Amino acid sequence: QLPTANCQLHTACTKLKNQPRKEMVVISIKSNDGNGDGFLFETTTDATNDDLISSLVELQNLRLRSRVIVDSVRGLAEYGPGGSSKSSSGEDDGDQIQDTLNKMTIKDDGTVESSSSRTNNPSTDPQILKALLQTAQDLEEYTDKAQVQKRVALRKDILLDKIANIRGAVVMAYPMGLPAQDLVKISLDHDSLEKTFVANDILDPLKTSLWCAGKEFQRGEKVSHRLGTNEKTKVIAKLQKEGSGPPGREPVVNEEERKAMMAHYFKRQEELKRLAEAEDDEYLNSQWADSKEMKRSLQGLDGIKAPGLRFS
Repeated sequence: QLPTANCQLHTACTKLKNQPRKEMVVISIKSNDGNGDGFLFETTTDATNDDLISSLVELQNLRLRSRVIVDSVRGLAEYGPGGSSKSSSGEDDGDQIQDTLNKMTIKDDGTVESSSSRTNNPSTDPQILKALLQTAQDLEEYTDKAQVQKRVALRKDILLDKIANIRGAVVMAYPMGLPAQDLVKISLDHDSLEKTFVANDILDPLKTSLWCAGKEFQRGEKVSHRLGTNEKTKVIAKLQKEGSGPPGREPVVNEEERKAMMAHYFKRQEELKRLAEAEDDEYLNSQWADSKEMKRSLQGLDGIKAPGLRFS
Protein backbone atom coordinates (compact mmCIF):
# COMPACT_ATOMS: atom_id res chain seq x y z
CA GLN A 1 0.00 0.00 0.00
CA LEU A 2 2.93 2.33 0.56
CA PRO A 3 3.97 2.51 -3.14
CA THR A 4 0.32 3.07 -4.09
CA ALA A 5 0.06 5.95 -1.59
CA ASN A 6 3.26 7.46 -2.95
CA CYS A 7 1.92 7.25 -6.50
CA GLN A 8 -1.31 8.92 -5.46
CA LEU A 9 0.61 11.68 -3.68
CA HIS A 10 2.83 12.16 -6.74
CA THR A 11 -0.24 12.36 -9.01
CA ALA A 12 -1.91 14.93 -6.75
CA CYS A 13 1.24 17.08 -6.63
CA THR A 14 1.56 16.87 -10.42
CA LYS A 15 -2.03 18.05 -10.86
CA LEU A 16 -1.46 20.98 -8.51
CA LYS A 17 1.73 21.90 -10.33
CA ASN A 18 0.07 21.77 -13.75
CA GLN A 19 -2.85 23.92 -12.71
CA PRO A 20 -2.66 27.41 -14.22
CA ARG A 21 -1.71 30.07 -11.73
CA LYS A 22 -4.57 32.40 -10.93
CA GLU A 23 -3.91 35.96 -11.99
CA MET A 24 -3.78 38.39 -9.10
CA VAL A 25 -3.57 42.12 -8.68
CA VAL A 26 -0.03 42.93 -7.50
CA ILE A 27 0.36 45.94 -5.22
CA SER A 28 3.88 47.18 -4.60
CA ILE A 29 3.96 48.99 -1.27
CA LYS A 30 6.74 51.56 -0.94
CA SER A 31 7.87 53.53 2.08
CA ASN A 32 7.59 57.29 2.32
CA ASP A 33 11.17 57.93 3.44
CA GLY A 34 12.66 57.31 0.00
CA ASN A 35 15.01 54.47 1.01
CA GLY A 36 13.40 52.02 -1.42
CA ASP A 37 11.96 49.80 1.31
CA GLY A 38 8.76 47.97 0.52
CA PHE A 39 7.09 44.67 -0.33
CA LEU A 40 4.70 43.06 -2.80
CA PHE A 41 1.17 41.92 -1.98
CA GLU A 42 -1.29 39.97 -4.10
CA THR A 43 -5.04 40.54 -3.98
CA THR A 44 -8.11 40.46 -6.25
CA THR A 45 -10.34 43.13 -7.69
CA ASP A 46 -13.28 41.72 -5.71
CA ALA A 47 -11.58 42.38 -2.37
CA THR A 48 -12.83 45.28 -0.31
CA ASN A 49 -10.58 48.22 0.39
CA ASP A 50 -11.10 47.74 4.13
CA ASP A 51 -9.78 44.16 3.99
CA LEU A 52 -6.93 45.22 1.70
CA ILE A 53 -5.77 48.01 4.00
CA SER A 54 -6.06 45.75 7.05
CA SER A 55 -3.94 43.04 5.36
CA LEU A 56 -1.32 45.51 4.18
CA VAL A 57 -1.02 47.15 7.61
CA GLU A 58 -0.74 43.75 9.28
CA LEU A 59 2.06 42.72 6.91
CA GLN A 60 3.89 46.00 7.36
CA ASN A 61 3.71 45.71 11.15
CA LEU A 62 4.93 42.10 10.91
CA ARG A 63 7.89 43.29 8.83
CA LEU A 64 8.72 45.83 11.53
CA ARG A 65 8.37 43.14 14.18
CA SER A 66 10.69 40.93 12.14
CA ARG A 67 13.32 43.67 12.14
CA VAL A 68 13.19 43.80 15.92
CA ILE A 69 13.36 40.01 16.19
CA VAL A 70 16.31 39.71 13.81
CA ASP A 71 18.23 42.50 15.49
CA SER A 72 17.58 41.17 19.01
CA VAL A 73 18.48 37.60 18.02
CA ARG A 74 21.82 38.85 16.76
CA GLY A 75 22.40 40.53 20.12
CA LEU A 76 21.30 37.38 21.92
CA ALA A 77 23.84 35.33 19.98
CA GLU A 78 26.66 37.77 20.75
CA TYR A 79 25.95 38.86 24.31
CA GLY A 80 23.73 36.11 25.70
CA PRO A 81 20.38 36.43 27.54
CA GLY A 82 19.59 39.94 28.69
CA GLY A 83 22.14 41.54 26.39
CA SER A 84 20.22 41.63 23.12
CA SER A 85 19.20 45.25 23.70
CA LYS A 86 22.83 46.31 23.22
CA SER A 87 22.57 45.71 19.49
CA SER A 88 19.08 47.15 19.00
CA SER A 89 20.13 50.20 17.07
CA GLY A 90 17.77 49.66 14.17
CA GLU A 91 20.54 49.79 11.60
CA ASP A 92 19.65 48.23 8.27
CA ASP A 93 22.51 45.90 7.42
CA GLY A 94 21.72 42.62 5.70
CA ASP A 95 25.21 41.21 6.31
CA GLN A 96 25.29 41.68 10.09
CA ILE A 97 23.97 38.20 10.90
CA GLN A 98 26.43 36.60 8.50
CA ASP A 99 29.22 38.65 10.09
CA THR A 100 28.16 37.35 13.49
CA LEU A 101 28.26 33.78 12.20
CA ASN A 102 31.75 34.33 10.77
CA LYS A 103 33.04 35.88 13.99
CA MET A 104 31.76 33.08 16.22
CA THR A 105 34.33 30.54 17.39
CA ILE A 106 33.77 27.38 19.41
CA LYS A 107 36.13 27.05 22.37
CA ASP A 108 37.44 23.79 23.86
CA ASP A 109 34.90 23.89 26.68
CA GLY A 110 32.02 24.05 24.19
CA THR A 111 31.18 27.73 24.69
CA VAL A 112 30.79 30.17 21.83
CA GLU A 113 32.91 33.29 21.69
CA SER A 114 32.42 36.20 19.30
CA SER A 115 35.36 38.40 18.40
CA SER A 116 33.07 41.42 18.28
CA SER A 117 31.36 40.90 21.64
CA ARG A 118 32.46 42.13 24.99
CA THR A 119 31.18 39.04 26.80
CA ASN A 120 31.05 35.38 25.90
CA ASN A 121 27.74 33.66 25.27
CA PRO A 122 27.67 30.47 27.39
CA SER A 123 25.39 28.51 25.08
CA THR A 124 25.19 24.80 25.87
CA ASP A 125 25.13 23.83 22.19
CA PRO A 126 27.03 25.98 19.67
CA GLN A 127 25.34 24.27 16.72
CA ILE A 128 21.90 25.24 18.05
CA LEU A 129 23.11 28.80 18.45
CA LYS A 130 24.23 28.88 14.84
CA ALA A 131 20.90 27.40 13.78
CA LEU A 132 19.21 30.24 15.66
CA LEU A 133 21.16 32.80 13.65
CA GLN A 134 20.38 31.02 10.41
CA THR A 135 16.64 31.06 11.11
CA ALA A 136 16.91 34.79 11.82
CA GLN A 137 18.77 35.30 8.57
CA ASP A 138 16.05 33.37 6.75
CA LEU A 139 13.42 35.71 8.19
CA GLU A 140 15.46 38.78 7.29
CA GLU A 141 15.90 37.64 3.69
CA TYR A 142 12.17 36.94 3.31
CA THR A 143 11.17 40.41 4.52
CA ASP A 144 13.97 42.24 2.71
CA LYS A 145 13.15 44.85 0.07
CA ALA A 146 15.10 42.76 -2.46
CA GLN A 147 12.04 40.50 -2.67
CA VAL A 148 10.38 43.22 -4.76
CA GLN A 149 13.03 42.84 -7.46
CA LYS A 150 12.63 39.05 -7.28
CA ARG A 151 8.84 39.46 -7.67
CA VAL A 152 8.13 37.52 -4.51
CA ALA A 153 4.90 38.57 -2.80
CA LEU A 154 4.78 38.50 0.99
CA ARG A 155 2.39 36.08 2.65
CA LYS A 156 1.26 36.26 6.25
CA ASP A 157 1.30 32.50 6.85
CA ILE A 158 4.89 32.10 5.61
CA LEU A 159 6.00 35.09 7.67
CA LEU A 160 4.43 33.70 10.82
CA ASP A 161 6.00 30.28 10.15
CA LYS A 162 9.46 31.84 9.97
CA ILE A 163 8.86 33.69 13.23
CA ALA A 164 7.69 30.42 14.78
CA ASN A 165 10.94 28.79 13.60
CA ILE A 166 12.91 31.42 15.49
CA ARG A 167 10.77 30.87 18.58
CA GLY A 168 11.50 27.15 18.43
CA ALA A 169 15.22 27.76 17.93
CA VAL A 170 15.25 30.08 20.96
CA VAL A 171 13.57 27.42 23.10
CA MET A 172 16.14 24.86 21.96
CA ALA A 173 19.08 27.18 22.62
CA TYR A 174 17.78 28.40 25.99
CA PRO A 175 15.42 25.75 27.44
CA MET A 176 15.43 27.52 30.81
CA GLY A 177 13.84 30.54 29.21
CA LEU A 178 14.91 34.17 28.75
CA PRO A 179 14.58 37.09 31.15
CA ALA A 180 11.31 38.98 30.97
CA GLN A 181 13.11 42.15 29.89
CA ASP A 182 14.99 40.45 27.06
CA LEU A 183 14.09 42.01 23.72
CA VAL A 184 13.90 38.60 22.01
CA LYS A 185 11.28 37.41 24.47
CA ILE A 186 9.35 40.68 24.21
CA SER A 187 9.31 40.69 20.39
CA LEU A 188 8.36 37.01 20.15
CA ASP A 189 5.70 36.87 22.87
CA HIS A 190 4.07 40.27 22.44
CA ASP A 191 2.64 41.95 19.36
CA SER A 192 3.11 45.41 20.86
CA LEU A 193 6.37 47.10 19.87
CA GLU A 194 5.86 50.36 21.75
CA LYS A 195 9.19 50.13 23.57
CA THR A 196 11.30 49.29 20.52
CA PHE A 197 13.11 51.36 17.90
CA VAL A 198 10.24 50.84 15.39
CA ALA A 199 7.53 52.19 17.70
CA ASN A 200 7.02 55.33 15.61
CA ASP A 201 6.51 53.32 12.42
CA ILE A 202 3.72 51.07 13.71
CA LEU A 203 0.45 51.59 11.81
CA ASP A 204 -3.13 51.33 13.05
CA PRO A 205 -5.34 49.50 10.52
CA LEU A 206 -8.30 51.72 11.42
CA LYS A 207 -6.31 54.95 11.06
CA THR A 208 -4.35 54.19 7.91
CA SER A 209 -5.15 55.11 4.33
CA LEU A 210 -3.93 53.62 1.06
CA TRP A 211 -2.89 55.87 -1.83
CA CYS A 212 -2.10 55.14 -5.45
CA ALA A 213 -1.26 57.72 -8.15
CA GLY A 214 -2.33 60.55 -5.87
CA LYS A 215 -5.78 59.07 -5.17
CA GLU A 216 -7.02 57.33 -2.04
CA PHE A 217 -8.63 53.91 -1.80
CA GLN A 218 -11.97 54.82 -0.27
CA ARG A 219 -13.20 52.60 2.52
CA GLY A 220 -16.47 50.81 1.85
CA GLU A 221 -15.59 50.25 -1.79
CA LYS A 222 -13.93 47.41 -3.66
CA VAL A 223 -10.51 47.35 -5.27
CA SER A 224 -12.18 47.30 -8.69
CA HIS A 225 -13.59 50.81 -8.08
CA ARG A 226 -10.04 52.12 -8.02
CA LEU A 227 -8.09 49.77 -10.29
CA GLY A 228 -10.72 48.29 -12.59
CA THR A 229 -11.51 44.62 -13.16
CA ASN A 230 -8.24 43.55 -14.81
CA GLU A 231 -6.64 40.94 -12.53
CA LYS A 232 -3.22 41.42 -14.21
CA THR A 233 -2.86 44.94 -12.84
CA LYS A 234 0.30 45.96 -11.00
CA VAL A 235 0.43 49.30 -9.18
CA ILE A 236 2.67 51.17 -6.76
CA ALA A 237 0.93 52.30 -3.59
CA LYS A 238 1.81 53.81 -0.23
CA LEU A 239 0.38 53.49 3.25
CA GLN A 240 -0.24 56.77 5.02
CA LYS A 241 -1.50 57.68 8.46
CA GLU A 242 -4.88 59.38 8.26
CA GLY A 243 -4.70 63.15 8.40
CA SER A 244 -1.24 63.27 6.81
CA GLY A 245 -2.55 64.00 3.33
CA PRO A 246 -1.45 62.30 0.12
CA PRO A 247 2.13 60.99 0.04
CA GLY A 248 4.73 62.33 -2.33
CA ARG A 249 4.64 61.02 -5.87
CA GLU A 250 7.21 58.57 -7.12
CA PRO A 251 10.06 60.07 -9.17
CA VAL A 252 9.84 59.68 -12.95
CA VAL A 253 13.19 57.86 -13.05
CA ASN A 254 14.64 55.54 -10.45
CA GLU A 255 18.00 55.91 -8.76
CA GLU A 256 19.91 53.73 -11.23
CA GLU A 257 18.51 55.58 -14.23
CA ARG A 258 19.30 58.91 -12.61
CA LYS A 259 22.94 57.86 -12.05
CA ALA A 260 23.24 56.69 -15.67
CA MET A 261 21.82 59.99 -16.93
CA MET A 262 24.17 62.00 -14.75
CA ALA A 263 27.17 60.01 -16.01
CA HIS A 264 26.07 60.58 -19.62
CA TYR A 265 25.59 64.32 -19.11
CA PHE A 266 28.97 64.62 -17.39
CA LYS A 267 30.71 62.80 -20.23
CA ARG A 268 28.99 64.99 -22.80
CA GLN A 269 29.93 68.13 -20.88
CA GLU A 270 33.56 67.08 -20.82
CA GLU A 271 33.52 66.50 -24.57
CA LEU A 272 32.03 69.93 -25.24
CA LYS A 273 34.58 71.51 -22.94
CA ARG A 274 37.44 69.78 -24.76
CA LEU A 275 36.12 70.94 -28.15
CA ALA A 276 35.74 74.50 -26.91
CA GLU A 277 39.36 74.59 -25.78
CA ALA A 278 40.62 73.39 -29.19
CA GLU A 279 41.72 76.03 -31.76
CA ASP A 280 39.20 77.01 -34.41
CA ASP A 281 41.63 76.35 -37.29
CA GLU A 282 42.96 73.05 -35.98
CA TYR A 283 41.13 71.18 -38.73
CA LEU A 284 43.43 72.81 -41.34
CA ASN A 285 46.18 70.39 -40.30
CA SER A 286 44.06 67.44 -41.39
CA GLN A 287 44.73 65.65 -44.67
CA TRP A 288 41.22 66.14 -45.98
CA ALA A 289 41.59 69.93 -45.60
CA ASP A 290 44.65 70.14 -47.90
CA SER A 291 43.61 71.92 -51.12
CA LYS A 292 46.41 70.26 -53.15
CA GLU A 293 45.73 66.71 -51.95
CA MET A 294 43.51 65.85 -54.93
CA LYS A 295 46.02 67.19 -57.46
CA ARG A 296 48.87 65.16 -56.01
CA SER A 297 46.68 62.07 -55.93
CA LEU A 298 45.79 62.39 -59.64
CA GLN A 299 49.42 62.94 -60.62
CA GLY A 300 50.55 59.98 -58.58
CA LEU A 301 52.71 62.14 -56.40
CA ASP A 302 50.93 61.29 -53.18
CA GLY A 303 53.22 59.68 -50.66
CA ILE A 304 56.45 60.66 -52.41
CA LYS A 305 59.05 62.02 -50.04
CA ALA A 306 62.44 63.55 -50.60
CA PRO A 307 65.35 61.11 -50.13
CA GLY A 308 67.10 61.32 -46.86
CA LEU A 309 64.18 63.10 -45.17
CA ARG A 310 61.83 61.63 -42.65
CA PHE A 311 58.47 63.08 -41.73
CA SER A 312 56.76 62.16 -38.54
